[in-house]
Amino acid sequence: MTASLDFWRRPGPTPVQRRIDVFIGLAATALALLNLALTTSSGALLMGTPPSVPEQVAWTVAIALPLCWRRRWPGTVAIFVSAAFIAAQARAAPEQQLASGILFAVIYTVGAWGRDRRQANWIRIGITAAMFAWLFINMIIYLPGADTNAPHFAQASGVMSPLVAIAINGVLLNALIFGFAYFFGQMSWTSARREHQLALQAEQLRESQAEARELAVADERLRIARELHDVVAHHVSVMGVQASAGRRVLDKDPAKARAALESVEQSARTAVDELRRMLSLLRQSGDAPGAAGGGVDRLDELLTNAREAGLTTKLGVYGDPAPLPESLSQAIYRIVQEALTNTLKHAGAATVDVRIRYLATEVEVDVTDDGRSVVASQRVGGMGLIGMRERVAAHDGVLETGPVVDGPGRRGFRVRARFPLTRVAVEA
Repeated sequence: MTASLDFWRRPGPTPVQRRIDVFIGLAATALALLNLALTTSSGALLMGTPPSVPEQVAWTVAIALPLCWRRRWPGTVAIFVSAAFIAAQARAAPEQQLASGILFAVIYTVGAWGRDRRQANWIRIGITAAMFAWLFINMIIYLPGADTNAPHFAQASGVMSPLVAIAINGVLLNALIFGFAYFFGQMSWTSARREHQLALQAEQLRESQAEARELAVADERLRIARELHDVVAHHVSVMGVQASAGRRVLDKDPAKARAALESVEQSARTAVDELRRMLSLLRQSGDAPGAAGGGVDRLDELLTNAREAGLTTKLGVYGDPAPLPESLSQAIYRIVQEALTNTLKHAGAATVDVRIRYLATEVEVDVTDDGRSVVASQRVGGMGLIGMRERVAAHDGVLETGPVVDGPGRRGFRVRARFPLTRVAVEA
């Protein structure tokens, strides 16, 4: 944005502004001609004997009419008007009051609308220098020959001579006129530049907001996909194992088959309940994103489901349990759930050991099974482990997954996640 502002040029006037300039130029020309008539009629001929009336009209029009194009070609108009102003004074054209205001206006316009800033500065400086040079020439020509005994000097009683006072007054008055024209023109251009900068910042803000909304939608979709995976995959895996067991013993042991089908029914109800709970919370704005599902206090339910599916499960809690934020508690729950799901689907394990360790500066969850390590590589890179990594990363934790060897002939797979408790304690 800084680079674009360094080379920024103010856009030219709009069609409406051009029409306004035409009206202003025509009105100024009409007023200048009226003032010319009033000046000549009152005899206020300050510059001496005027030229012919057609020439007076020509000089008046030459100074006022270019205002019609002042914002379209500010530099050209300013130079033309300044030259006409000096030439009209040299020819003793009587109209000077409105001409001075027009000269102020064109110098201001160069500063406010000049697209090339270097050129605009030099034009204003050049016009100001030319005007002061013309002022000093007039002083050199007219002041030495002025009659200080003239009637209009009779009341002069200051501390300096009338001619010196006239010279100083002329210099100060012109310095104020040209200084204000330069200053206000520069301020107008600066204001337009700031308006352009605000427009750029507003556009960047809108783009950032749109990008943030897109990222929020993507994150929300990812979160929903992760939650659906965690809720559905575990219970469906348990249902698949129980249904397979029921099919195998249906003829031999109807009682076991009935128990397996009851477990399938219970798992289906639990899955539906969790889905309903999660979808209900998703519809409610303002709820915590991780509010759906369980927490550390519901790990027994997961292990009960795993036991019903045929696994021998163990749950151990070590250390002094610390209060955990709901989001972290649910993250631990989901990690254990996904680890059990993978064990049921891929490992062919007989036992699974779940341990929760509350250490001095972190909490650790460790899930280890005794399944076939040959399929361990198949458990890496799936949606479940991706979801684990995302949950652990969201809490600045560390995730370790991979096969383990616990003595000769004893192999398995481990999922271990560690979460820092320092930041968690502040949140709690």
